Amino acid sequence: MLAKGARVSNPSGAFLGSRATLRPAHAVAALLQLSDNRYVMQLRDSNLAIFYPDHWGCFGGAVEAGEPPALALVRELEEELAVTLSPAEVARFTEFSFDFGFAGDGIRLRTYYAVRLPRADVDGLVLGEGAGLAAFEPERLLAMPRVVPYDAFALWMHHARGRIVSASRGARDPA
Repeated sequence: MLAKGARVSNPSGAFLGSRATLRPAHAVAALLQLSDNRYVMQLRDSNLAIFYPDHWGCFGGAVEAGEPPALALVRELEEELAVTLSPAEVARFTEFSFDFGFAGDGIRLRTYYAVRLPRADVDGLVLGEGAGLAAFEPERLLAMPRVVPYDAFALWMHHARGRIVSASRGARDPA
């Protein structure tokens, strides 16, 4: 299923030229992978009051006050895709911090969870938020121009996780 609803006629200009107020919040995101290893992504709405409108990004959203992040992700996937999971079915993968001190705000966290779906297609997923959804092979997804940059980095880290080792392990560069 791809794009439903109206889209901005010049998304790049609207994205870069928007003066809409943005409100950073702690957030969660799913590195949502099908059994054939494709990643399921959301085409974000063209709403200029959200970060990276009209870009492909991970499913997820804001963490409510006092809500544990894993429960926030479970709630968001139910709202956005009609997928019912337990917190035990989502595995924390990584977390990014964003410092909004320049705007008089503080540190906001975006926590990524690895989530495997036991199928090889998007049939049965019901889009509850966003302009569309699709599944992509990682190489194709990471070469696309309109992917939320921090989501792209988390996806790359997940895809390349077998190649990334701790410097404290004494790993040497093979070059």
